[in-house]
Amino acid sequence: MTARLSRVERARMPLARDVVKAVAVEHGVCIRPVPVRQTDTVTGETTVVDVPCGATFASKCPPCAERARRLRMVQCREGWHLDHEPDLTADDPTVRQRELMADRAGLVEVRDLVADAGGDVGLVDEEIGECDQEIAEAGVRGTVVPDAKSRRVRSTRRRQDAADLPRRKIAASTLGRVFDGRDGKAFRPSLFLTLTLDSYGRVRGDGTPLDPDRYDYSRAARDAVHFAKLVDRFVQNLRRFVGWDVQYFAAVEPQRRLAPHLHMAIRGTVSRAELRQVVAATYAQVWWPPCDVPVYGGDRLPVFDEDTGQYVDPDTEVPLPSWDEALDDLGADPDAQPVHVVRFGPVLDVQGVLAGTPDADRCVRYLAKYLTKSVHECHTPDTEAQRAHVARLVDVLRFEPCSPTCANWLRYGVQPKNPRPNQRPGYCTGKAHRAEHLGYAGRRVLVSRKWSAKNLADHRTGRRNYVLAVLARAGTGISATVDPDRYAWEPATSNDPDVAPLAHRLLRSVAERIRWRHQYDAAKDAGELSATDAA
Repeated sequence: MTARLSRVERARMPLARDVVKAVAVEHGVCIRPVPVRQTDTVTGETTVVDVPCGATFASKCPPCAERARRLRMVQCREGWHLDHEPDLTADDPTVRQRELMADRAGLVEVRDLVADAGGDVGLVDEEIGECDQEIAEAGVRGTVVPDAKSRRVRSTRRRQDAADLPRRKIAASTLGRVFDGRDGKAFRPSLFLTLTLDSYGRVRGDGTPLDPDRYDYSRAARDAVHFAKLVDRFVQNLRRFVGWDVQYFAAVEPQRRLAPHLHMAIRGTVSRAELRQVVAATYAQVWWPPCDVPVYGGDRLPVFDEDTGQYVDPDTEVPLPSWDEALDDLGADPDAQPVHVVRFGPVLDVQGVLAGTPDADRCVRYLAKYLTKSVHECHTPDTEAQRAHVARLVDVLRFEPCSPTCANWLRYGVQPKNPRPNQRPGYCTGKAHRAEHLGYAGRRVLVSRKWSAKNLADHRTGRRNYVLAVLARAGTGISATVDPDRYAWEPATSNDPDVAPLAHRLLRSVAERIRWRHQYDAAKDAGELSATDAA
């Protein structure tokens, strides 16, 4: 006879749905699957298939985040030590792509005729837009007709307070220099580089300032907002300086003091002295209207005029300068200075790495270490001092302009680009203002175009094809090739009668995953035995 549990003991028992999710995580099954209805166009059979959610953060779905992290590791490893130039030759246009482009040419001609006759070209423009979408879906990169907006040109003369940086003609090669070893073997080393921002004040070991009142939170916030621009400029300067098309795989993460810093795997090698010269000469200027002294605040804020679609002064009802007008005034002022200049700090860590060594594997793991966490989860505040440090940085970021469309420009007497009603300073929805981003709203993983000549979809497809091929060779009845046109797909919802409850779908996926794993392991073992016997 089972002993009767007390109320406390029963309250401590885990919920069934939590146990189901724990089992799903243990076996690598997505815990937030998206139900999709699949119809076999040959047999007419319809089934509901669970598609993984594809989350990249473990706080949302640990299995999907872990798969994404491992895929990034594969991408990093495959491109880091290439000994041949990646092939990025564009394919010849297909018949379908040429037909669509010819259709677009006909629509443009019709539009010109209608315009010359004084007619309404709205419907024709809609057809042209639909045609452009079809062209993109057919696999054509870029836009047919790029925007003809005028580009603002500023002086390219280097700042007097920046180190000089010689420029060389960039060769087409993406590979680094080859060295001859003492044993006569040639080797091509690569680099693992870490770059950090400058100091904003002395900090303790836990990242908190020794003197919060003297810590430069304003500069820390602006550096974080514009960090991505600084990274782009560093890569540009490095390529111009070394004279070859440097390729990289980089990850951005916060330090304990909450400032973003960069870990970068570089194909090929550059001397430490040259890297220090490039870092010292790299800076990014932000040519925005002044935003240090607020013009409006509190209850006195600009008002949106529905008739003109502009924000006006609450007292005089005079429209505020538009974004383009503010930049025009800035460009016309010969004494104008950038609103901010962001630079790297003096700390530079450089490691030479060879392919196939433990150091290379360690660096790849380190690059992907925090990819399953959002920025604020990388260093969770545990003490009151750490929480206060985060709060002060977020408070400064609240009113810091994050982009030309940011509502905070109203605070400084400038209309945001493309103004909209109900914009209010301090309530911009941009990612840079959110506590989980800490000012950095750019991509966490930065990969150069010629890194491995593959994107994530290519790596994912390669892994899938490998698994299917192993299973097909083992005679499991699974085909290594699947006709993509055989199935039709449509979204399903959890309220549909043919969609089972989430717990049931998770358990079914766990059972399938266990079965597939056994089949895959058996197929690999059989393949290894066959290869051994053949040898």
